[in-house]
Amino acid sequence: MNDPKLNNNIVLRILLNASAFIFISVFIISSLNASAQKVDENLGVHIVVIDAGHGGKDGGTVGKLDLEKDIALSVALKAGKYIEDNIKDVEVIYTRTTDVFIELFERARIANRAKADLFISIHVNAFTNPSPYGTGSYVMGLAKAGANMRAAIRENSSILLEDNYKERYENFDPQSPESYIAMSLQQSAFINQSLDFASKVQDQFRERIGRFDRGVKQEPFLVLHQTTMPSVLIETGFITNPEEAKFLHSEIGQDYLASAIYRAFKEYKLGIEEKLESSFQMAEKIKQEQNEQSNKGIDGLVFKVQIATSSTKIDLSPSNFKGLNNVEVYEAGGLFRYTYGNSSKMEEATILQENVRKSGYKDAFIVAFLNGTRISVGEANKLIDKAL
Repeated sequence: MNDPKLNNNIVLRILLNASAFIFISVFIISSLNASAQKVDENLGVHIVVIDAGHGGKDGGTVGKLDLEKDIALSVALKAGKYIEDNIKDVEVIYTRTTDVFIELFERARIANRAKADLFISIHVNAFTNPSPYGTGSYVMGLAKAGANMRAAIRENSSILLEDNYKERYENFDPQSPESYIAMSLQQSAFINQSLDFASKVQDQFRERIGRFDRGVKQEPFLVLHQTTMPSVLIETGFITNPEEAKFLHSEIGQDYLASAIYRAFKEYKLGIEEKLESSFQMAEKIKQEQNEQSNKGIDGLVFKVQIATSSTKIDLSPSNFKGLNNVEVYEAGGLFRYTYGNSSKMEEATILQENVRKSGYKDAFIVAFLNGTRISVGEANKLIDKAL
């Protein structure tokens, strides 16, 4: 992409206005898909979208040896192959596999349509001064320093190469302070997962391949703003630094970067799925404890099915009660009341009631007793709820 000249006043205005963004009117923005999901075997990290930055007419940053788009594509394909070859339950989807121009909007749509579990966008950094070097990873957020904002302005300027970008991005201007302040109002539901993966990437770059660690930062990148899953943009180094440019150009350098991203992904996936398994086990434990408590019942509390009432006492033989055995009687209000069954659980009493009604007692209903004293069914249920 063309590297626009940055206006220091623009950066300064962004920083000054950021502290006051809470006073800006909030406009309607697309909400992220952050609904809670049931823990089951289908959850975890099974689909990853790898985005090679730039491409086609958008060359990205320019170095003496390469264009950003070429390095990004090579590292992206290598990282994806590592995952495909070594983690069989993961599907890798690429936003591009050749030198073609893909709009930022479409890159995010590819990930959203696939319902990806993670979005990784791979880029190469640059600066007007050849001194800066090192790797950095970014998640969605508002830049906190003028120097950091330059990367977001540079990367987001790719939309200027798209047709109808003002309509597509709701009049977003990549060099407008107001545009970035508005973006900051969008709070990612996946910020913790994004930060987790980004930190793992930086750990791998630093510990395994000895790259200088520029840390994890939050920046308002459009490609991250549009996605509905954990998303990270990785700057693999500075193409404008002579020594780092050689590393980025070399086959072994690109392979090291790709393998580091793969190892970070593997560690991230394992951590996510261990947490899911732990949550699943905890839910099962709670469910089991509740069932055990329910099965125990409450001392002295029983449910029965009342089948008949009479002013005179009736012999309890089965022949007088449509063949039902073990009918019991209690007296209340000057009447004899006949019941069938004895259960500590309301669910069992309900089943018994249905069976009694089928035998001919269509008006049979459930009654409750606590230590031999009749109480309302509502009161009995409250006692059960309190015990649970």
